[in-house]
Amino acid sequence: MSHICHKMGQHGLSVLRHIPSFTSPLTAFPLTKRGCGHQGVRGYQSVVLGHRRHHRRAVSTAVSPHIQELSGPEQRLLNKLYDGLIGGHRASLAESITLVETQHRRKKELAQVLLQRVLAYKREQEGRNGGKPVAFRVGLSGPPGAGKSSFIEVVGKMLTGRGHRLAVLAVDPSSCTTGGSLMGDKTRMTELSRDMSAFIRPSPASGTLGGVTRTTNEAIVLCEGAGYDIVLVETVGVGQSEFAVADMVDMFVLLIPPAGGDELQGIKRGIIERADLVVVTKSDGDLVVPARRIQAEYTSALKLLRKKSKSWNPKVVRASSHTNEGIPEVWAKMESYRDGMLSSGELQLRRRAQQKVWMWSLIQENVLRHFQSHPGVREALPRLEERVTKGAVSPGLAADMLLKAFSSSPWS
Repeated sequence: MSHICHKMGQHGLSVLRHIPSFTSPLTAFPLTKRGCGHQGVRGYQSVVLGHRRHHRRAVSTAVSPHIQELSGPEQRLLNKLYDGLIGGHRASLAESITLVETQHRRKKELAQVLLQRVLAYKREQEGRNGGKPVAFRVGLSGPPGAGKSSFIEVVGKMLTGRGHRLAVLAVDPSSCTTGGSLMGDKTRMTELSRDMSAFIRPSPASGTLGGVTRTTNEAIVLCEGAGYDIVLVETVGVGQSEFAVADMVDMFVLLIPPAGGDELQGIKRGIIERADLVVVTKSDGDLVVPARRIQAEYTSALKLLRKKSKSWNPKVVRASSHTNEGIPEVWAKMESYRDGMLSSGELQLRRRAQQKVWMWSLIQENVLRHFQSHPGVREALPRLEERVTKGAVSPGLAADMLLKAFSSSPWS
């Protein structure tokens, strides 16, 4: 691998050799029972304190031939973030997510080293849990005005009250021009944002779906490593982000308001097909009757769709974030889904399939970036774009010419 690292440069992909994928089995530690309140959190942290020192030594021993490639400050940063992360420190989790969101080349490489350490830690946890995931990932989507943030706050407060640790990752829309995003979820989830058992983090889209979903997917891993046993991923409910999020969660929940008009026409068929649970929100007061009607319509619609799981049939339920009516029942349905999918092994298979999907998505993203930065392509692209817009060259021929320039012209 030395010749590859030489070509990539001193700070190239050689840093990935710090990944502990070949580490020896680590000393297993007993997982504390969820729902033990503050005493459980302190017990969890005290166990981790002893475990993480052994884990760091095991990782360092395994990568000692290459550890010199990380500078002293970089090693200290990664060790500090990792120790704080698995110790359940919110500040370390926030800093770690910032690291994976960066566009700085070297920091992105450091983020991958951190992620691989967290993945090794997670594999050990799952091994102690009989090979089953220790966290439950739920994706939430719906049209604007469906009450997603209100729903998350009510459900979140209920879950933290039951002793769960909850992480909320909100995929916010970003401006393609400035990169700015709405970031409004903390202002809408006022009570939940003050809950020490909850962690809320917006993920700016930065104009590219791949960028958002990559950082969101990696942020999920970090949240689970930090001891959050439930991770909710909220999307803006527009564009392709719903499909992307559905490929990174265990359960996909569609929230719809009891609005008038052609409701079934307003929601994409593809989104309904991906939904494992449909929740009709705002089912209170004068909206109870239309909410019941929408529930009946969606129940009938779901029966026409092809069944995608052997152990679960999608359900349609009603709930009100204002009165809390139906909220416990919604969570009961989610638990029923999780337990059934875990027992059948479908949830584990789904996660493995998702990893493959994301690997190829990232390959496509990186190949496109590599193609666009190629000298031959950069030189020919402006001229070909102009000829395509004038109709002098067909888009297909222009694409073929650019691909030929990419394959035949050497890198400078």
